[in-house]
Amino acid sequence: MAFEELLNDPVIQKYLHELVGPTGMPVAAAPPDGEVTDEELAEELRLELNDVRRALFILYENDLASYRRVRDEDSGWLTYLWTFHYENIPENLEEEMYRLLDALEERLDYERNHEFYLSEPAGIRFEFSEAMEHGFQCPETGAPLEPMDNDDLVDAMERRIEELRDELNVEVTGTN
Repeated sequence: MAFEELLNDPVIQKYLHELVGPTGMPVAAAPPDGEVTDEELAEELRLELNDVRRALFILYENDLASYRRVRDEDSGWLTYLWTFHYENIPENLEEEMYRLLDALEERLDYERNHEFYLSEPAGIRFEFSEAMEHGFQCPETGAPLEPMDNDDLVDAMERRIEELRDELNVEVTGTN
């Protein structure tokens, strides 16, 4: 598989950056062909060995890298030989999209089924029961809590959910 093609995609670059962070991105962005040791990567990329190992472990946890251990017969030291598996990225991204869809649907349900009050000066939002506990006054500023209209938020969430469903080809199974 041509890693270079995958790595030119901004979505995949963002995904890898989110996984390994800025210090691990040089490792994620430079997958070698074949096996490589963490020490070789650190030297080649001029990075701290711990940063390389951290990035490799994150890639391993996300099924984007694997390793095999080789024991040196003379010293007994273990060497880890790493291989990258970026062909798993599309499947991982799809799983992330399903998790996002589930989370958005759950949050949409929450937003639709709760009444909210806002403290404008403090910028704090309260559920009805919390607002009632505080006598409809902000506990930080003492300002009155005003009913909050979350229709714009609900509409935006509905649009994003619909986009995700279309992209994932997911049918609506119930009414929201």
